[in-house]
Parts: sequence; C-alpha cells; structure tokens
Amino acid sequence: MKGTADGERGKRMRQLALYDEEVAGAEVIPLYEEAEEPRPARGMRRAGGLLVGCGLGLLPWLYVLATGLPATATAAHWPVAWVGLDALEALGLIATGLLAARGDRRHALAAAATATLLAVDAWFDTTTAAPGGDFATAVVMALGAELPLAALCGRLALRALGRRA
Repeated sequence: MKGTADGERGKRMRQLALYDEEVAGAEVIPLYEEAEEPRPARGMRRAGGLLVGCGLGLLPWLYVLATGLPATATAAHWPVAWVGLDALEALGLIATGLLAARGDRRHALAAAATATLLAVDAWFDTTTAAPGGDFATAVVMALGAELPLAALCGRLALRALGRRA
C-alpha cells in the first residue's frame, strides 16, 4: 500500500512541477500520450471486406431491377406488409424510449434500427402512393412524423456512439 501512496505523491509532484513550468512560460510536457485507435481484429476486417464486396455486387443488380421490373404490381398480402412495418416502428419507438429513459446505452441500437424503419416507411409511402390525395397524405406523414422521428432516433444513436463507456 505504501508504494501506491508514494506513486500518487510522485505523480502530484510531477503535475505541480509541470504547472510551475507552464506558469513560467515553459513548454508543458504531457504525462501520457493519447492512445491510437487499435487496429480491428482480423475477423472484423474480413467481415468488413465481405460487406463491402456484397454491396458492390449489388450495384449491377440495381440496373437489372431498374430495367426489368414492371411499372405496377399486385401484392397478395399488402395490408400485412404495412401493418407489420408500422408495428415494428411502434416497437422500436417504445423500446428506444424505455431504454433511453433508463439511461441504458443499448438505446442506441434500438434508435438506429427505428430510424432506419421510419426512413424506409417514408420512402415506400411516398413512392407507392397513388397520385392526388394519397400522395399528399404520404408526403405530410413523411415530413410531419416519420422523417422527424427518424432524425431524432438517428441523433440519439449517434450521440450514444460519441460517448465513452
């Protein structure tokens, strides 16, 4: 225990000496250097490379879809798709809110997923709406609810990532 006390005393003395030098106009020498970000593990680098490769592989597929899909389509379970999407959004908002209110850092995961769902909902609402009143309603919902909530969730997620554990 004595060694620890001596170490603390020595550390304080060095800090005082550095303070005195700073006051005298001398250059201050930091006691420790800022650590560099560690290099990701090999598995993480491989996963990253695989994901980039898959994303690049999808680019030609976008052309195939853009030139080959019909302009209109009928979906057999249209209501189930939309109710399911909105149910996931509701669950995401509730989970994000509860976790954030508790101060649980995992709210960042729920917030990121919920922001994505809300942005996707706004996109599909506006791009699949019939011209006229349906389209106007989709735009109002996107600008008045879905995109602002997505921005809030995205901000919560990014703020949590910026904090240290």
